[in-house]
Amino acid sequence: MRLAVLLVAAVLVSPAHGQEKPQEAKPTGPKPSRVEITPRTVETVAGQQLTFSAAGYDEAGNKIDAQPSAWFAAPFDLAFADDKGTVTFTGSGDVRVGAIINGKSGFIIVTVRPQAVARVTISKPRAALAVGTGLTLQAQAEMANGDPRTDQQVKWVSLRPEVASIDESGFVTGQAVGTAMLQASVGDIKATTSIDVVRNPVRELSITPKTTRARTGDVVRFESVASSQGNARVSAVARWSVSGVGATIDADGGFVAEKPGSYAVTATIGDRSAVATVSVVPREVARELEVVGRTSQEEFQTAEQWIIGKYAYLSSIMAGRVWVYDISDPAKPVKVDSVSFDARVINDVSTTADGKIGVITREGASNRKNGIVFLDLADPAHPKVLSEYTETVTGGVHSAYINGHYVYLTDDATGSLRVIDFADPVKPKEVARWQTENPLAQPVKAPEGETYIGGRMLHDVQVVDGLIYMGYWRDGLVILDVGNGIKGGRPERPQFVSQLRFNYSELYGPGWMAGAHSVFRYKNYVFLGDEVFPAQYDLTDKARIPTKGIVHVVDVSDILNPRKVAEYDVPEEGAHNMWVENDVMYIGYYGGGARAVDVSGELRGNLYRQGREMARLWTGDAKGFRPNIPFAWGAQPHDGLIYFNDLHTGIWVTKMVDPAEKARQKP
Repeated sequence: MRLAVLLVAAVLVSPAHGQEKPQEAKPTGPKPSRVEITPRTVETVAGQQLTFSAAGYDEAGNKIDAQPSAWFAAPFDLAFADDKGTVTFTGSGDVRVGAIINGKSGFIIVTVRPQAVARVTISKPRAALAVGTGLTLQAQAEMANGDPRTDQQVKWVSLRPEVASIDESGFVTGQAVGTAMLQASVGDIKATTSIDVVRNPVRELSITPKTTRARTGDVVRFESVASSQGNARVSAVARWSVSGVGATIDADGGFVAEKPGSYAVTATIGDRSAVATVSVVPREVARELEVVGRTSQEEFQTAEQWIIGKYAYLSSIMAGRVWVYDISDPAKPVKVDSVSFDARVINDVSTTADGKIGVITREGASNRKNGIVFLDLADPAHPKVLSEYTETVTGGVHSAYINGHYVYLTDDATGSLRVIDFADPVKPKEVARWQTENPLAQPVKAPEGETYIGGRMLHDVQVVDGLIYMGYWRDGLVILDVGNGIKGGRPERPQFVSQLRFNYSELYGPGWMAGAHSVFRYKNYVFLGDEVFPAQYDLTDKARIPTKGIVHVVDVSDILNPRKVAEYDVPEEGAHNMWVENDVMYIGYYGGGARAVDVSGELRGNLYRQGREMARLWTGDAKGFRPNIPFAWGAQPHDGLIYFNDLHTGIWVTKMVDPAEKARQKP
């Protein structure tokens, strides 16, 4: 989460891409009664630039001779403003554009429409279609930047309807032997694909397995076995269907159920069909998160935690501190030190694998030199500043990931990845930089006099087996080779591997800042959490801050073509940092508290509705920063326990227990 401090009267985008009050010049004249923005433009298109003017008027309606001291546009991920009133609109939704004159703000709301569809892609069937067989083709409309547009209806037409017909939903039916061309279009943008229609070669059709049992959330892979005369196996596309409500089956025969019950699965090829059955029982993975201990309640909001050995390090928001706790006795964490830094936000804290060197990230330093600080942890209870790196990242660092003697960090000011080599931790040096390319991303001079890049933000990074996975906000999931070898990359020369984009405006609607935030690679999946906050909020206010955000489960078995296969979505709240270990995802779900989710086996569909949620913990407290309101930030398993950190209440030390076993152990 970025630093976000808003006044009710105005919203401003800061160089660090967070939202905070502008550092405007001291008013030199009378405060106007109102500020009027012109032109009164109420609609535009993403990718456009508009220049606005502002004027202040007194109570009598007379114009005041004063110029705007600051311009703003919010939310920051949909638009940004320069100091002349030129606003660049980068995404669709409602944008508040305004200015401040002698301490008084005024604004207008601009509705930004999405860009037009630039291309349409069609997923082609894997095999020939038999006469009389039907299946649904999938087409995706995309904008120029690669974001999908699901709000646009795809128009289908068969160029040879006598061979294959297709209806408005994309359901194609083989009519006669031959090759048909099928066309999908959105407006003037068209795509075509061919499909071969053959005589139905199938004389016998069966399904394996014929019958099976599964739990909710288990993926059962059914296979159609087709044979011709003489029992020769043949390859043909089967149309799959499932009876009842509460289960789905994909075109590849992958079945998953959200509700217990009995289901019939049917495969159809032409006039041949076969049926299999599956009995689904409840998943029954319910556990309890039993509280073992807690850290002391701090005066300020806490942020990231890092647990290693017998110590827990906890960073802060608005306090510029890192607290150190001795957790030798997890039931009674003892604060042993508190280290101060010149920063409003110490957002991230972590250590090398051996625990000898720590790294903290800074945002909001008074001298505007943020960057990262290296800590000497020879005495882990009492960190000492070893060195700092600010040379190219003075605008602020949100997240950092240590891998070997490299730190991979996010640069707030440019929205780029930086790689810092600390083989000599006293003299760290930058060795690489990488960023997404976006024609709308451009330098903007902030009111404070600094320059940042509007239209691009990198939020979180993780390095696993020589690949770096990045939550690149509106650019989605980006994967680079930094030593894996698949693209010849190394830490000093990151190389692009692949990307998966989402349309966050469609996912969450207007009035929200939304993008890819947290990443965690586990087995063949990347868990990609969205962070979604209101366009305007005040992090220092005691009122509840609503959140949204789901966790996308992305299959990266084919690393060049990542694809979403599942999601974890708690309807009433929003995701933040997660940690996956031993087939369990532990996650801080902001107002939804701490969560533990079963992610064993193959994953498809909605994990929340499948009964995979194992346990939850309400991390609110009457003495919390916001009383009785949880704001769970993240989780980390360590030595058989799970440490959850909450912005309002600090660290909760827990253990997972089986309630049935717990009941049996009672005297």
